[in-house]
Amino acid sequence: MQLTNRSKVVVDKKMTFMERMYIPAIVSGMMITLSHVFKKKPTIQYPEQQREFSFVYRGKHILKRDEQGRENCTACGLCAVSCPAEAITIIADERKKGEEHLYKEEKYASLYEINMLRCIFCGLCEEACPKDAVYLTEELVPALYNRKDFIYGKDKLVQPLGTSAHPKTYKPYKK
Repeated sequence: MQLTNRSKVVVDKKMTFMERMYIPAIVSGMMITLSHVFKKKPTIQYPEQQREFSFVYRGKHILKRDEQGRENCTACGLCAVSCPAEAITIIADERKKGEEHLYKEEKYASLYEINMLRCIFCGLCEEACPKDAVYLTEELVPALYNRKDFIYGKDKLVQPLGTSAHPKTYKPYKK
């Protein structure tokens, strides 16, 4: 009983002497190898040479400040809710009298932590923030030895005073 109309005839074609010696296959393989010898090497000599990153590259997070040096974050929690890796932890607190120069709104983030080991650098926290407080810079997250060093608090995240306002030009460690 035949299931389909397709049938393939198998031919037992005898190989020539050269094909039996595998000389054409060896020569074509050597030609491919030789063509790779003269190509540009993909390896770079890091750290002397550094690769150009794409304009849409997303690296280390920063919490922005406004022109007067106050934090933009109002602890609304939208960045933590939008994070698919659940890497962001926020605890909100009320601004006290005399702290108007530190925080823009009445509510601020007393604790803002990002676990960089869990973060997948998707940028959803940046898109979800209504106050433009969270940005992902072009800076790489450094390699560290302890897991607790990868939990970034406000001490590592808040933009230092006097630095560039645009997150793509924020490069604190580049001279």
